[in-house]
Amino acid sequence: MALKKYKPTTPGQRFKVISAFDEITTSTPEKSLIAPKKRTGGRNNEGKMTMRYMGGGHKQRYRLIDFKRDKDNVPGLVNSIEYDPNRTARIALINYKDGEKRYIIAPHGLKVGQTILSGKGVAPDVGNTLFLSEIPFGTIIHNVELRPGQGAKLVRSAGNSAQLMSRDGKFAILKMPSGETRMILQACRATIGIVSNPDHSLETSGKAGRSRWQGRRPRTRGVVMNPVDHPMGGGEGRASGGHPRSRNGMPAKGFKTRSKKKASNKYIVEKRKK
Repeated sequence: MALKKYKPTTPGQRFKVISAFDEITTSTPEKSLIAPKKRTGGRNNEGKMTMRYMGGGHKQRYRLIDFKRDKDNVPGLVNSIEYDPNRTARIALINYKDGEKRYIIAPHGLKVGQTILSGKGVAPDVGNTLFLSEIPFGTIIHNVELRPGQGAKLVRSAGNSAQLMSRDGKFAILKMPSGETRMILQACRATIGIVSNPDHSLETSGKAGRSRWQGRRPRTRGVVMNPVDHPMGGGEGRASGGHPRSRNGMPAKGFKTRSKKKASNKYIVEKRKK
């Protein structure tokens, strides 16, 4: 995966750093695995704006992704690596031996023509999905389930990975991308490898227009508002706004918002780094 830096021929190109899309093998999605995607523009059924800073953007179609990876012991051939406008990672089209086609989140290093498997007794190779009870200690994984059979909920964005540290009773202990150490049932599945597109965090849009293409409208900072509109607004001149907080007064930048009574707190062995 490589990045592409542009010559400053226009103001928008001056700071533009985007993916070179070297790993993409086709530009046309599989027709049977796409669904329409409706945009609200942040408006409700009366046409009133209920969410700010949303609207516009290029038309997109949703790619149906297989997060469950429940086609056990059926070999799947990687047909193509594709761009997905709905996520930061790349996706891979898999042709299974029984004729079925499915999209998966592509791990970094997955190549066209490679064969992947899922289920019990499968080798811990890149792209294969195993139960946490069968994955060797220290293995780098992604697409982690929270509950058995639910489908992957954790570690799905570009360049992310978790690590299997140990096992304790019916739980596996994982080190998450945030630095948090957490217990997850060994009956849950995970996929071997790092999520594709690891250089995503190094990309730079270069101009505001790229945000508009993605459906993001300009965001107004709280400090430039009036006191009636935001707790950080008002003051003479360019006032800093005091303590950073949200529009409804919730403190930010260091204030912990996680509930102390949250049911899943008991599964956290070590909290994430500050």
